[in-house]
Amino acid sequence: MRNLNEIYPTCNFCQLEPEDSNEAMNKVAWKKAMQDEITIIKKNATLELTEGPSEKPVIGVKWVYKTKLNLDGFVQKNKARLVAKGYSQQPGVDFNETFAPVARLYTIRTLIALAAQKGWKLHQLDVKSVFLIGY
Repeated sequence: MRNLNEIYPTCNFCQLEPEDSNEAMNKVAWKKAMQDEITIIKKNATLELTEGPSEKPVIGVKWVYKTKLNLDGFVQKNKARLVAKGYSQQPGVDFNETFAPVARLYTIRTLIALAAQKGWKLHQLDVKSVFLIGY
C-alpha cells in the first residue's frame, strides 16, 4: 500500500482563479500577471485615459484571471487580462455592430488538412497580446 507522500505528487489539484482583483492582489503570482498586462498595454499604447462623455454611460473594465497548465497538470503561468465590460453596452446606444476576429474550427481543420496534403510544416505559437487597432 502506498502512503500519501507517494500519491500527492501525481495528483492534479484544482486550480482556482481569483474571484476579483482584491483577492488577486493577495497573491504574488497574480499581482505579477496583472503588472505584466499593464506593461503590455503601456508598451503597445492601447489605452488612453480620458474624461468620460457626459451624454453617454462609461463602459467599465474588469480583470479576468486564468491559470494555464502544462500537459502534466502543473501551473505553467497565471494570466490576467484587463477587459471591457461589453455586456453593459446597449445596441444602438453604445455600438452599432460587433466583430470578433476568431477563426472557425472547420477553417482551422481545413488548413491543417491542406498542410498535411502538401507536406507543409506547421508551427504553433503563443501570442501574449493582440490588439485589433495598433501600430
